[in-house]
Amino acid sequence: MYKGGCLCGAIRFEIHRDIRDIVYCHCSRCRKAQGSAFATNGNVASDAFRIVSGEDLLSAYESTPGEFKCFCKVCGSPILSRRQDRPERVRVRLGTIDSDIDERPRAHIFATSRANWETICGDLPQYEGYEPET
Repeated sequence: MYKGGCLCGAIRFEIHRDIRDIVYCHCSRCRKAQGSAFATNGNVASDAFRIVSGEDLLSAYESTPGEFKCFCKVCGSPILSRRQDRPERVRVRLGTIDSDIDERPRAHIFATSRANWETICGDLPQYEGYEPET
């Protein structure tokens, strides 16, 4: 089980299964949402993700039709995103997880959209868009 929460601690959550398809996303929307060079995201089964406190403080923004980025109303921490066409999963922002994470990122996506001041290091595959198999 993984535990996590927002910066101010008002929202706390648990993840009761593994985190899948972890990627570093360099698209401009993720950069703006994170306020950083990239977002590190992973998929979790919806029924394995549980808000244990502060659910009333979770707010959502429809960033594109049918996709909602959810964040804490108090501190602004991005927690997850949900898509209407994929209700069986949520995409969790790994920086909000307090527990040690066993799974590892497997790729950089939207690498050609990276910030001009960023250099991608390491030997993970880099894709212009989403990973071919997703």
